[in-house]
Amino acid sequence: MSNPKLLLFLALGVVGLVYLVSWGRALRAGRAAGNGAAPPSPLEVGIGFITNFFDTLGIGSYAPTTALFRFFKLVPDEKIPGTLTLGHTLPTIVESFIFIAVVQVDFLTLTSLIAASIVGAWLGAGVVAKWPKRNIQIGMGLALVAAATLFLLANLGIGAAGGTATGLNGARLLLGLIGNFVLGALMTLGIGLYGPCLIMISLLGMEPRAAFPIMMASCAFLMPVAGVKFSKKQAYQARPALGLALGGIPGVLIAALIVKSMSLVAVRWLVIVVVLYTAAGLLRSAFSPTPAPRAGEPIS
Repeated sequence: MSNPKLLLFLALGVVGLVYLVSWGRALRAGRAAGNGAAPPSPLEVGIGFITNFFDTLGIGSYAPTTALFRFFKLVPDEKIPGTLTLGHTLPTIVESFIFIAVVQVDFLTLTSLIAASIVGAWLGAGVVAKWPKRNIQIGMGLALVAAATLFLLANLGIGAAGGTATGLNGARLLLGLIGNFVLGALMTLGIGLYGPCLIMISLLGMEPRAAFPIMMASCAFLMPVAGVKFSKKQAYQARPALGLALGGIPGVLIAALIVKSMSLVAVRWLVIVVVLYTAAGLLRSAFSPTPAPRAGEPIS
C-alpha cells in the first residue's frame, strides 16, 4: 500500500471515530430531551442491509431507502435526509476503505474531489436542516425523479462510455471539482452521489471504474460532515438511522467480499418503479392544500 493511501486510510479512520463520538453525544442529548432511541426493529436493520448491499454493487442507497422509509411510514418526510445521512455513514466508510484499496486512482484527483464534496455537503446540510417540510418534500421528490432517470439510462445503455485515464488535470480537474461540490451539496437533500458522479467521471474521460473510490470516498468524508449539522439540530430519526448502520455494515462486507458482482438490470427496473411511485407521493403531499388549523391549534 502506497504512503498516500495510508494517509487517506488514517484520515478515514479519524473521521469515522469523530463521527461516532459526535453521533453518540447527539443520541445522549436526544435521550435527555425525552427523544431517546429504542433498539432498531428487524425491518429497519433489514432495510440497512439490503440498501447497502446493493449500494456496494453500484445501485446507490439513498433513493431505495427513501422509498422504503415512506412505504413503511418509518420516518417523517422532513427527517428523511438527516436519517439517510447519519444511518448510511458507517457502511459508506467501510465501502470506501475497500474500494480505495483495490481500485487505482490518481491521488491528487481523488483527494481534490473529496475536498470539493465536503465543502458542498457542509453548506448544503446547513440549508436543508432548516428547511420546512414542504420544501424538503419537493426537493426529495425531484431528487427521486432524477435518480429514476439515471437508473433508466443505465438500463438502456445510454451514457458516456468513459476513457482510460485514472486522473484529471487542468480544466478537466476544475470541472470535476465544481461538479463534486454541487453533488456534495445535493446529496444532503437525498440525491445519491453515485449515478451523477459516475456520469461526470466518464464525461471527463476517466475510466468508469475509477468513479467507485471517488464516489465512495467522497461520501465517506462528506456524510459525517453533513451528519454533524443534522444531528445538532435533531433533524433525523434516531432508531431507523441506527438500523441502517447496524444492517448496512454486514451488507457492504457480503457484497464486496463475497458476491462482488451481479446483474443489476432487473433490480434497477424495480427501483425505477418504486422510486417514481415514492416521488409522486412526495410531490402530491407537498402540493396538497394544507388544512386550516382548528381553534386553539398553533400554526406551524
